[in-house]
Amino acid sequence: MQVRSNRLNVVLCSLAMAGGAITAIPAASAQIAGDRAYESPVPFFRDLGAWDPNYEPPRTPDGKPDFQGVWSIASLTTMTRGAARGPGAPVQSLVIPQERINELTEKAYYNKRLENDNKPTDPNAPGGDGAGGGDVKGYNNFWIDPGSEYAKVNGEYRASWIVKPDDGQPPFSAEGRKMRASRLAAYRSSVNTGPEVRTLGDRCLISFGSQAGPPLTNAMYNNHFQFVQTPDHLMINVEMNHDVRVVRVGVQKAPSQLKRWFGDSVGRWEGDTFVVETTDIHPVQERAGAYPISERGKVTERFTRVSDVEIFYQFTVEDPVYYTESWSGEIPLRKSSESIFEYACHEGNYAMPGILRGMALDIDTAVAADGE
Repeated sequence: MQVRSNRLNVVLCSLAMAGGAITAIPAASAQIAGDRAYESPVPFFRDLGAWDPNYEPPRTPDGKPDFQGVWSIASLTTMTRGAARGPGAPVQSLVIPQERINELTEKAYYNKRLENDNKPTDPNAPGGDGAGGGDVKGYNNFWIDPGSEYAKVNGEYRASWIVKPDDGQPPFSAEGRKMRASRLAAYRSSVNTGPEVRTLGDRCLISFGSQAGPPLTNAMYNNHFQFVQTPDHLMINVEMNHDVRVVRVGVQKAPSQLKRWFGDSVGRWEGDTFVVETTDIHPVQERAGAYPISERGKVTERFTRVSDVEIFYQFTVEDPVYYTESWSGEIPLRKSSESIFEYACHEGNYAMPGILRGMALDIDTAVAADGE
C-alpha cells in the first residue's frame, strides 16, 4: 500500500506549531487502515507496462507536450544499487529479474521497517519500546513515505536510477571522495556557535535529501514535484522544503559570477523532449550535496512525456573535478491526483534556539540517563 502518510504528518506538525491540541482523528480517516479502503493517488508500477512508441502527449496552447501537474518520484529504487543493508536494491544488475521482484520487494529496507513497526510491542521488553521491532521512537515508519515498489522504466524493474557506469555507482574522483568525507566530518565536529554553521537542511534553505538536484532524486518522504509550464519558463516546485527551480526557455545562460541555488537552468526543446542544462550551482550547495557539482560541472536533464501517467526523466552529470567520467540516470515520474502541501514541519526551526543556547551555556542537551 502506498499511503501518503506524510499528509497526516503535515496536519499534526501544523497543529503542534500552532499550539493546538489533537483530541481525535476523524472517523473517516480510520478507513485508511481498512481493507481496500484506500485508493492510491499514484498509479502502481505493477500496473504499468512498456511505453507505446506512438504515444501522442497532451499539448499546451503553444503546441508543446504538457508536463503540468503533480508528479511522484517515490520508489524503493534509489540513486545507487548493490547495498547490503539500508535503502537500495541488493543486486548488481540494473534490471531486476522478474522472478526476483516479489522477494526483493518484500525484503526491501522500508517495507521491512513498516512490517516491524506494525508488530505489537512488548511493554516489558528492555527499554519498554519493543527492542528489535524497528525504530519506534521519535521517527518511526508512520512518518515517512518512501514508496512501496521498485520502479519500472519502460516495463523493466530497475535496481538503481544510475544506468552509467555499469556498476550503478557515481564515479567519484579522489577530490569527490575527499569532498564527501569532509562534509561528513564537518557534520560530526560542528560547534554550534551560530546558525551559519548548521546544515542547509537545518536552516531550511534547501532540502536535506537533495530532491531538487540537479539531478532530481528521491528520499524517504515528500517525493512530489509540481510542474508549471509557460512558453518561456518551466517551474518545478519540489515538495521537500518547498524548493523551487525555475528553468528559463530559449535564453542565454546568466553570467557565471551569478550563483543560484540549484544553479542556472536553461531549457530548450528537441522535438517533444524538453532539455535542460544547468551550470553555476551555488558554492555552498556544492559542498553540501550528496552528489556535489563543482563550478566546472554541468548537469543535462531530459523530460519526455511517454504516457498519460508517466514522464521519462533522464540526466547526465559532467564534472571533471568530482568525477572521473560522466554518469547518467533514468527515472520515471508518475502522475499524482494529489496536490502538494506546504512543507511546514521544519519552518522556522524552533529547535535552533535550544541548540545554540545549549552550546553557549555549555549544557549537554543529551540526557545520559535515557541513553541518548
